[in-house]
Amino acid sequence: MNPTRIPAAMLSVALLAAAAAASAQPAQDVQARQRYEREIAACNSGTLAAPAREACIRAAGNALDRTLGGPPAEVTVPSADGRATIVTPAGAPPPSSGSDAVPSRDGRSTIVLPADRAAPR
Repeated sequence: MNPTRIPAAMLSVALLAAAAAASAQPAQDVQARQRYEREIAACNSGTLAAPAREACIRAAGNALDRTLGGPPAEVTVPSADGRATIVTPAGAPPPSSGSDAVPSRDGRSTIVLPADRAAPR
């Protein structure tokens, strides 16, 4: 047997094993998410008191995080005015660039607007 073919054959086997493992991971992710959805449905079935329901939902989320390799990484973003730091999960939509708060007409209070409303004129 040619000695140069042995490393090439080992490399081929290693690449095939890595490809098989990579294709198995999305299937495991899908199964984990399906299991999470079933657990959440069971938690929300109406048979649990509020504290037990909340604990059930936390347990389902923790199990999903463990399966997927942990919770999403957090990203810190400064607010538009630079006075606060906003912490969001990676991949979450960015916070609004403008302020959702406007002063009242008399200037004595601050009004925080709902997301679907514009500032009064």
